[in-house]
Amino acid sequence: MTSGPLVVSTWNHGRAANEAAWALLSEGGDSLDAVEAGARAVETDPSFTSVGFGGLPDREGEVTLDALIMNHEGDCGAVSCLREVRHPISVARKVMEDTPHVMLTGKGALQFALEQGFEREDLLTEYAEERWRKSLENEDFKPIANVEDHDTVGVLALDASGRLAGACSTSGLAGKMSGRVGDSPIAGAGLFVDGEVGVACATGVGELAMRALSSFFMVQLMRDGASPQEACEQAIRRVVEKQDIGDSQLGVLALDIQGRVGSYAIREGFTFATRTPVSDVVNPSSHQAQ
Repeated sequence: MTSGPLVVSTWNHGRAANEAAWALLSEGGDSLDAVEAGARAVETDPSFTSVGFGGLPDREGEVTLDALIMNHEGDCGAVSCLREVRHPISVARKVMEDTPHVMLTGKGALQFALEQGFEREDLLTEYAEERWRKSLENEDFKPIANVEDHDTVGVLALDASGRLAGACSTSGLAGKMSGRVGDSPIAGAGLFVDGEVGVACATGVGELAMRALSSFFMVQLMRDGASPQEACEQAIRRVVEKQDIGDSQLGVLALDIQGRVGSYAIREGFTFATRTPVSDVVNPSSHQAQ
């Protein structure tokens, strides 16, 4: 166990997220600024094909982005089906801070982003378009576990002042139906923060987390006395017991106000990155026995 500052992020791309977040946290910065910076680092890198610029498109060849940001007081902002803006996490923060709403979607989200001064650009890279055209040959859009076709970046932080925050951002499931929204922009599904207790997020096939409100469930378990690890394990077991998971993957990550971290997944392959004053590592998560 460690006190803040501390940042943990999902998957191998979590290391890039943590590096950006740590630049702020290590200087006494605020957790909300840190998680936004972490998500932005992944959003802008086209080598991460499940988030932001370079994200893999839907069946129609459109890159649509979802994001959610939440602070220690429970304030949150989200966007879904956002096109042509590289940093949906920053648009989500503007929704939180500059509107009376929690979520804007589609054309409305884009209009708001442009009014706020965000640049409009083509997010479909050559590589992503190539992948999309190849996918048209296959009518089975079944997701494959542990590939970056559907791997949200979730960033959870505890700053030196004890404030928790979380952010998540994704281009969603590759080859998804036009208009599909996953768990990432849904408070309580893809991410949830309770500043008195902890923060949790989910990644993988979003429908699994949406049906179970997995992130809210984990935070509530921590409020009731569970450790982050116990909360993660119970959340995954609930999904496995209540839903037909097929061969899908869902990984969850949790951080409590004491600086304890937990992770768990349906199956092997989920990883997460941790950054503290003494550690910068990517860890394999524990998982359900298959």
